[in-house]
Amino acid sequence: MSYIKTEDRGDIRIITLDNPPVNSLSYALSGELVPVVEAASADPKIKAVIFIGAGGQFSAGADINDFGTKPTAQTKTIRDVIAAVEKSEKTFVAAIEKMAFGGGFELALASDYRVALVDAKIGLPEIKIGLLPGAGGTQRLPRLIGAQDALDIMLKGRNVKMDEAKEKGIVDEVVTSNLLEAAIELANKGGKRRVSHKKPWLGKGLVDKALPFVVSQAHKLVPPEDNGGFAAHKLIDAVEASMELPFEFGLAREGRLFMELALSAPSAALRHVFFAERELSKIPDLPAAKPLDVKKAGVIGAGTMGTGIAITFAQAGIPVHVIDSNEAAVDRAKQTVMGMFMYQVQKGRMTQEEAWKLGQAVQFTDDYNELADADVVVEAVFENMDVKKEVFTKLDTIVKPEGILASNTSTLDIDEMASATKRPDKVIGLHFFVPANIMPLLEIVRGKDTSPETIATAFKLAKTLRKTAVLARNAFGFIGNRMIFDYSAAAGALAEEGVSPARIDAVAKKFGFPMGPFAMSDLSGVDVGWRILKERPDMAKSRSNVLNRLVEMNRLGQKTGAGYFTYDKNVGKGREPIPDPVVEALFAEEGKKAGIKPREVSDSEILERLLYALINRGAYLLEEGVAIRPGDIDIVYIYGYGFPPHRGGPMWYADEVGLKNVYDKVVAFGWQPAPLLKKLAESNGKFADLVTAKSPKGQGELTHA
Repeated sequence: MSYIKTEDRGDIRIITLDNPPVNSLSYALSGELVPVVEAASADPKIKAVIFIGAGGQFSAGADINDFGTKPTAQTKTIRDVIAAVEKSEKTFVAAIEKMAFGGGFELALASDYRVALVDAKIGLPEIKIGLLPGAGGTQRLPRLIGAQDALDIMLKGRNVKMDEAKEKGIVDEVVTSNLLEAAIELANKGGKRRVSHKKPWLGKGLVDKALPFVVSQAHKLVPPEDNGGFAAHKLIDAVEASMELPFEFGLAREGRLFMELALSAPSAALRHVFFAERELSKIPDLPAAKPLDVKKAGVIGAGTMGTGIAITFAQAGIPVHVIDSNEAAVDRAKQTVMGMFMYQVQKGRMTQEEAWKLGQAVQFTDDYNELADADVVVEAVFENMDVKKEVFTKLDTIVKPEGILASNTSTLDIDEMASATKRPDKVIGLHFFVPANIMPLLEIVRGKDTSPETIATAFKLAKTLRKTAVLARNAFGFIGNRMIFDYSAAAGALAEEGVSPARIDAVAKKFGFPMGPFAMSDLSGVDVGWRILKERPDMAKSRSNVLNRLVEMNRLGQKTGAGYFTYDKNVGKGREPIPDPVVEALFAEEGKKAGIKPREVSDSEILERLLYALINRGAYLLEEGVAIRPGDIDIVYIYGYGFPPHRGGPMWYADEVGLKNVYDKVVAFGWQPAPLLKKLAESNGKFADLVTAKSPKGQGELTHA
């Protein structure tokens, strides 16, 4: 396969990158591109070279799959391509369409001119996978726009639109059409305008002597190295080198820092997350199916969740009818909808006209007949099976036969809901997370009769709604909430042994969670978990009775000003958990009733009991076919529950600490280890080695690859 195409227009050579789908600068492409650049440089008839991408896009950067390939002495990378450009006496122009990310943008930075279409975007997103730009980006971008602005772009890994790129001088020209013609015009100007030749500068209005202060502040603004900030600190070091060292030495420093990150555990974990997300829609043994186009949606219930789901549909350009007969709830929902869109106006993210249009896309009514032509309807009513079945029965008689009926339930049986309809193949779970319009995760729950077409539609809809979708088999709690019950139970058991809820939460936060298990319960509502456990007395037995007592005391969490913690409106806007001796006394009392003696518990044991509870339950879910892959579980916990991405998710983390270690501790804690965990521990295996042979209907058997 040829990855490069060339064409001469007089004395200008056009080099087209052609590596679909995103023209990634793989080892193979780079190996082909280096001699092409060298040939153009050696050709006396050629005065200028234009880089352009095939398929209406420039390049998304390096091929991350190459990280799994050990390079040889003959392997060429984008660094070699850029080195060949640097050596050349020709004029180089980068013609950017759609995107120039990572190595693609670094190739553009190494050129003399950059021209882009008005809707193109550029960026250096390597920080998102625990790396820094490794082909000169940390040295060239600061020289082009100043170290401070360069740090802002690279530390956030953000995409830069063309208005900002032109203003900052990142691109020379922005055009609405005729990109190649504009590039040829720049090429005819000639001259060498390489960024590498520019004198470094700190930023607008800043003198170079301010570098130590800017660097110091940058280090303070990113997380600690051992808690998600490893790549950020190395990136700051690389940019500092661009200011202090000659270009060649700065480039060498960048290379060393890049390799240090490439070999680091945080980057390996983040790359795992990247690949795991790409695998989510690959469902073993699922027949190819054409998804339904969702052009109109319905939501049952105007509560917090229903309103958030409605906003999500509206933001995606899908008109939605919200059904609710409670006037007070509807009034609150209307205020929330318009308030959300007006907030976007205040932030400059949309115009008032756009906000008004989106607000009008959400219609409220108590008439179910408005949903007759809906393509999908999501119920978000009270978490009670009888109530939900009543809703499904009603929807089944009104919504067109091909319409999909979905439940937003977080734990209840999708198959039982489907039994209330004559279309079980069209029933599916769409479990959004609070707040639905912000949280990126969507758990798609497959019932025993859910059709391939319905599943395909759910995945397509998730993409339209800009959600990361994970498929789960129908089972209590699905993936996320089933695991969180074990996690919360472990926290409660620790508290009964004399460990304060504040200390348990502090250990979880130190690990990298945004909040600990008790603060999380207070945020979602103590009564939420209580109601769910009322339906599952078998699971309630493993939970501390403190949960029941808090509900009796009307300590339901943030919404009542007290739960496991207390909340003061004058402290952190009423969201900051304040330790409460009353709750500690409750745990002590319940522990004493259960015959538990208080003891000293180390921070390491606290963390192990929290995390290993997740891991052990995750192993059960894999064995039962509720989750397809270990990576699916990791994505659920990172996007839905705040598991620190730089630790890769609970199942990846388990592999890192060793499954034998996890298994031994699970046994020592007196828990029932999952058979799969036991099997892998005894064979020195890893979750990452697992493959699924069949679809997640319960019949599939996980085998060791």
